[in-house]
Amino acid sequence: MTMTASPALDSAIAKARTRLLPFLILMYVLAFIDRANVGFAKNVLQADTGLSDAAFAFGAGIFFVGYALFEVPSNLLMYRFGARVWMSRIMVTWGIVSACTAFVDSATSFYVLRTLLGIAEAGFFPGIILFLSNWFPAKTRSQTMGMFYFGFPLALLLGSPISGLLLDAGNPFGMHPWQWLFVVEGLAASVVGVVAYFYLTDRPVQARWLDAEQRDALDHALRQEDRQKLAHGPASVLAALRDSRVLFCGLIYFAVQMSVYGVVFYLPTRIAGLTSGHVGVEVGLLSAIPWIAAIVGTFCVTRYADRHGHHRIWAAAMLALAAFGIAASAMTSSVALAIAAFCLAAIGFVCVQPLFWTLPTGYLGGAAAAGGIALINSIGNLGGFVAPNLKGLAERVTGSSQAGMFSLAVVGLIGALLLLSFRFTRAAHSVSHRKGPLGERTGH
Repeated sequence: MTMTASPALDSAIAKARTRLLPFLILMYVLAFIDRANVGFAKNVLQADTGLSDAAFAFGAGIFFVGYALFEVPSNLLMYRFGARVWMSRIMVTWGIVSACTAFVDSATSFYVLRTLLGIAEAGFFPGIILFLSNWFPAKTRSQTMGMFYFGFPLALLLGSPISGLLLDAGNPFGMHPWQWLFVVEGLAASVVGVVAYFYLTDRPVQARWLDAEQRDALDHALRQEDRQKLAHGPASVLAALRDSRVLFCGLIYFAVQMSVYGVVFYLPTRIAGLTSGHVGVEVGLLSAIPWIAAIVGTFCVTRYADRHGHHRIWAAAMLALAAFGIAASAMTSSVALAIAAFCLAAIGFVCVQPLFWTLPTGYLGGAAAAGGIALINSIGNLGGFVAPNLKGLAERVTGSSQAGMFSLAVVGLIGALLLLSFRFTRAAHSVSHRKGPLGERTGH
């Protein structure tokens, strides 16, 4: 997809990045904090509620079942109603549900609230990917997604010490510290969700903060790309859901998410086990180190890949690096070496994601993009359900505390091999250009 150089287009892209990306990163930070803070609250939550390790693992993972089931419908509703309305709805409802986790008192209530949290948040991430593809042309999309993905390590860089501080906060308003953790971080998401309704703009032609020439240049470039995508990729939602490349992308993303959540859920408790045994400010600060490394690594690797190409090869290399770091983290009793291993894992599984998403968004357009991106993400995020349960199963079967992390590392290596084995840029089969609300880009 080639585009004629245009000062108006370049200035529109720069202005859109400056206005939209910081707010989208803030949304992503809050989403990930509310998804992963259960890992910080694990020990005290279990102590106060009597949850077993198996019940915690099941509850931590069941989030992704509701998330996956409602992913595609949610993203299609966002395509119908626009990001401003739908992203606001998602954030407000998930914030309220996350805050209600403070009232967990049994395994059943924990399962119910984690399931509802997944349903409430469904469509958030694929909605963001779709939103970015509606704003940024292909020539800048990988860099833009790389910048957006800074929100991932930032969430854990900021969320780790904040969560640790809240857990050390005594008993505010008569609540246990872990209850305060869920209330504060959940309601923060709801507040930002309300702001999103007034701040976001669905498409370039609606942006009053762009001048007329910038709006026209950016809209023209994006419409031109969509026409080419529909000529070489699935032309409707149903075609996208059946497309072999979409399904293969989902399988690869499943392996990626297995690596991600195998670390995210257990990093704080692993470091705590090597230090004081208490998840508080000290562990929060130590847990933040891998995410600093991930920010630096993502900045360098995505820029290099954009400059020299071979995004698929780089994505495979980063997933293999994540697998190596995960395995190495289980083989040492040294805090310093464990943190170094987690740094490699974090660099790998954060870098692989923006590199990966440039592949399916390169040929999915219009409503097919809404459905296809959501399906890939929903399949992939089931890895978040499987990861803690696979880890626990491997440890129970072998009787080794290392076996769980080794099993997740193997899944990461399989994902890297799948990336190397499949060519996303192969010539697409011919598709029919059916017109209608599920088969073409809607008017603005």
